[in-house]
Amino acid sequence: MRLLLVRHGQSEWNADHRLQGQADIGLSDVGRAQADALRPVFEKIGPCRTVASDLKRVRETAARIGAEAPRHTMGLREIDVGDWTGRPIAEIVAEDEAAYLGWRAGTVAPPRGEAWGDFVSRVSGIIERERENPCENLLVVCHGGVIRALLQNYVGLAPAHIIPVAPASLSALRLGNGKPPRLELFNYRPNDLDFGAPD
Repeated sequence: MRLLLVRHGQSEWNADHRLQGQADIGLSDVGRAQADALRPVFEKIGPCRTVASDLKRVRETAARIGAEAPRHTMGLREIDVGDWTGRPIAEIVAEDEAAYLGWRAGTVAPPRGEAWGDFVSRVSGIIERERENPCENLLVVCHGGVIRALLQNYVGLAPAHIIPVAPASLSALRLGNGKPPRLELFNYRPNDLDFGAPD
């Protein structure tokens, strides 16, 4: 089974480098164009089915890449960043850089936020339920944190060793066939590369 992991396109908050968490915000014009650029990729792949976060930016991305009848679930929402929701990253770093860096590494939870381990368990549980009905190419439209959590769970890549996932990018994992889970693709975008992720 192959997991096709798509991060939603740039949101209305990405340009300001604000933490989105579980805020229900839409795509920016740039994000809509990014998602549109991925559509031909999925027309060629032909995923067997789609599971996705229920938040607006993911719903919009799934529709724009041509996902058919996605099953939306709260279980694939981004990590809850609590009191940091909507705050500019630069402001959080200026206030407590160690806490922000610890959060990026998965060792610190924001005030009233979700612990990394709980988040990994939440999103991995959704994928494990999907694996009960295996198919060749399962499309998972979600958030960058979800992809990083799945990379840790399945291939042991801790968040401290992964750059933030680019908007409207495709990553892929191969699971099963008597072999350990393997990373097949990371941060692919058909039109450009993104080396400017805030980190």
